[in-house]
Amino acid sequence: MTRLVWLRHGRTPWNQEGRFQGQTDIALDEVGHAQAERAASYLIHLEPSLIISSDLARAVQTAEPLATLAGISITHDERLRETDAGAWQGLTHDEIRERFGDNLDQWSAGIDVRPGGGETRREVADRVSSCVNEYARTHDGQTIVIVTHGGSARAGIGHMLELPEDSWLALGVLANCSWSILGRSGHVSPPWRLLEYNAGSLPAPVLGDDR
Repeated sequence: MTRLVWLRHGRTPWNQEGRFQGQTDIALDEVGHAQAERAASYLIHLEPSLIISSDLARAVQTAEPLATLAGISITHDERLRETDAGAWQGLTHDEIRERFGDNLDQWSAGIDVRPGGGETRREVADRVSSCVNEYARTHDGQTIVIVTHGGSARAGIGHMLELPEDSWLALGVLANCSWSILGRSGHVSPPWRLLEYNAGSLPAPVLGDDR
């Protein structure tokens, strides 16, 4: 089975302050570094053969402990960056509500608008899924860890599961340093199955009645 492990970065000062980070390059705080170490201690048991990371500092710093344990280098790819949220970046939710209320309402309702004049969810999903599919083709049957961001992970996962775009928000918000896992055996349609979502522990064997 090919496994895609989508790992959200650890906590940053802006996460703690409730600021929309977008593509602003913010580093992890002390808690975030500890979260990354903990995640690595679990994910190493999935025996990743490839770690690809957004090139933003908070993602790279999250990837580093796992790369050290696995003895492999990190592949940086800017296509895994968070949504470009334009004028929203650096603002708190209340500040966005005050200045861009209509835009926020549309975006929160799942309408594919440009937050703060930035990227649409479809644009984010297209670049993220293009990146992940490229590496999945060359690492078939292996475990790939994708270190990215909350919004880009949700858009990418929704797109790769072939969910309707207006249902992507049904996927919950990923917590800092939690992960979701997609799996694929062969090339059936739909190609990917959701094995874990927003997890903080390793997947348990599935003993379902449908197998």
